[in-house]
Amino acid sequence: MADASTPGSADPVRVYLLDDHEIVRRGIRDLLESTDDIVVVGESGLAAEAQRRIPATRPHVAILDARLPDGSGIDVCREIRSRNPEIKALILTSYDDDDALFAAIMAGAAGYILKQVGGNDLLDTVRRVAAGQSMLDPAVTAQVLERLREGPRSDPALEQLTEQELRILGLIGEGMTNRQMAEAMFLAEKTVKNYVSSMLAKLGLESRTQAAIFSLKHPQR
Repeated sequence: MADASTPGSADPVRVYLLDDHEIVRRGIRDLLESTDDIVVVGESGLAAEAQRRIPATRPHVAILDARLPDGSGIDVCREIRSRNPEIKALILTSYDDDDALFAAIMAGAAGYILKQVGGNDLLDTVRRVAAGQSMLDPAVTAQVLERLREGPRSDPALEQLTEQELRILGLIGEGMTNRQMAEAMFLAEKTVKNYVSSMLAKLGLESRTQAAIFSLKHPQR
């Protein structure tokens, strides 16, 4: 006998849809309901509405768009799973984004799929998730656990810089001249100039102004 969180062999898989594009919801609904074993029990275009309606409709699987006008499907996943852990969540997105995938796993999603997925693959994923399987790649999950152990990931754009070059970049972002940086770092002004040239070359920048803007966009820890 199946528990309330998984459909029995004779029961249809109950699915809830969250996507802000009506045409997308209609397409997914038509695909799911073209089968004999899946039924759509509700749908929403906004995160707030979905958070209210999903528990009431008691789906086995909630398919959640990652990006919404009033939030994200990942936030909805986290909220729903905290109160109704028996509801499985699939994050549906147009973007292959490592950070979003990381957030989805941390929110308790059972799967993360791109909107480019084929129809049969989506149906198969919904059935597997409803049956209690995780559709997250074990290798990806292992990467997430590794990131948790290592703490926040450093900005890859800054990995090529030495500690001195990172500090130079930060000081340029604060508006310092070479002389001021030399005094702050107890270095010769010529040495600072060499660090500035090296840092600009590594980042593919042509001026201190570009470096200052880059520094603001890539804060150094």
